[in-house]
Amino acid sequence: MSAPPPIPTGTTGTTGTTGTVSGDAAARASLEALRSEIAKAVVGQDPAVTGLVVALLCRGHVLLEGVPGVAKTLLVRALAASLELDTKRVQFTPDLMPSDVTGSLVYDARTAEFSFQPGPVFTNLLLADEINRTPPKTQSSLLEAMEERQVTVDGIPRPLPDPFLVAATQNPVEYEGTYPLPEAQLDRFLLKLTVPLPSRDDEINVLNRHANGFNPRDLQAAGIRPVAGPADLEAARTAVSQTTVSPEIAGYVVDICRATRESPSLALGVSPRGATALLSTARAWAWLTGRDYVTPDDVKALALPTLRHRIQLRPEAEMEGVTPDSVITAVLAHVPVPR
Repeated sequence: MSAPPPIPTGTTGTTGTTGTVSGDAAARASLEALRSEIAKAVVGQDPAVTGLVVALLCRGHVLLEGVPGVAKTLLVRALAASLELDTKRVQFTPDLMPSDVTGSLVYDARTAEFSFQPGPVFTNLLLADEINRTPPKTQSSLLEAMEERQVTVDGIPRPLPDPFLVAATQNPVEYEGTYPLPEAQLDRFLLKLTVPLPSRDDEINVLNRHANGFNPRDLQAAGIRPVAGPADLEAARTAVSQTTVSPEIAGYVVDICRATRESPSLALGVSPRGATALLSTARAWAWLTGRDYVTPDDVKALALPTLRHRIQLRPEAEMEGVTPDSVITAVLAHVPVPR
C-alpha cells in the first residue's frame, strides 16, 4: 500500500463503545468533501488525497513521488482550489536561488533603507514542483521554514502564515541533473506518498474528460470550489489532539520503529521523530474515520507513507532488490499487535 486508504464517506458521530466522537462533525464533513471536490480534476488518486488531508491535520509536509504525467502537480493545485487558503507555486530549477524562495532585502532609493520583500514561501500552501532539480543550497532554504515555520533574513525571524504546508513533487526516474534530497531534509516531510499510474478504467476516464473539454489549467471551469477553510482545519486539529492513545498503542508504535533499527537490511532505522510522526498520522486517520481512539490498524494504515523515507537501505540489500516498503511491511508482520 503506497498511501493510506481513501477517506471514508458517511462517517457518523459515534463509533464502537466510546460514544460520541470528540471534535467538530462539520469540520470532518468539510474535509471529507475535499475528496469529491478534487475528483472533479483528478481521477483515481484517493489515497494521495487522504495523505494530503492527514498532513494538514498534523501540520506536516508532503513529498509526492511519481513518474511524469500522473497528475502530481494537478493534485496539489486541486487541493489548493478546494481550500480557502492562499497558495503559491515554485518551479525548482538548477539556477533557483534561496532568496527566490524565502525573500530578500531590497534597497529603496527613496527612503535610503532596505526593506524585506517576502518570497513565495509566505503562503499557506506552497507547491514545490520538482524539488530534486535544484541544488542543495536552495533545497536547504526550506529547512527552517518547514521545521520552525519561520524565515530568518538579516538576523530577523519572520513567522510564516498558519496553516502552512509544503507539498513537494519529485520524479523517481531521470536522475541525471537532479539533486537527491539529503536525509535531514527528507525527515522534515511528514509523509512520502507515491502517486501510481492509473488503472485502465481510470485512464479511459481521464481521456474521456479531455475529449469533453476538460482543461487542467482551468480548475475553475472544472467546477472546483472551496469546501473547507482555516476554521475547519483548526476545529479538526483540536479534535485530533483529543483522540485517545492508549499505552499499548504508544508501545506498538515504538516497537515498530525500534524493529527497523534492528533490521539487517537497513543502515539507518526510524528515529524517535519518526515515531512521533507515526503516532500523529495514526491519530489523524482515526479521527477521519469517525473514532476518538487509535487502533493498531490505524498505525498500520499510515506506517508506509510515514516511515518509508526515514530509513536507509544497506547497499547490499538494495542490490538484492529490497525496498523500504518491503522492509516496513516485514516489520509490521513480525511486531506483535496489542490486543
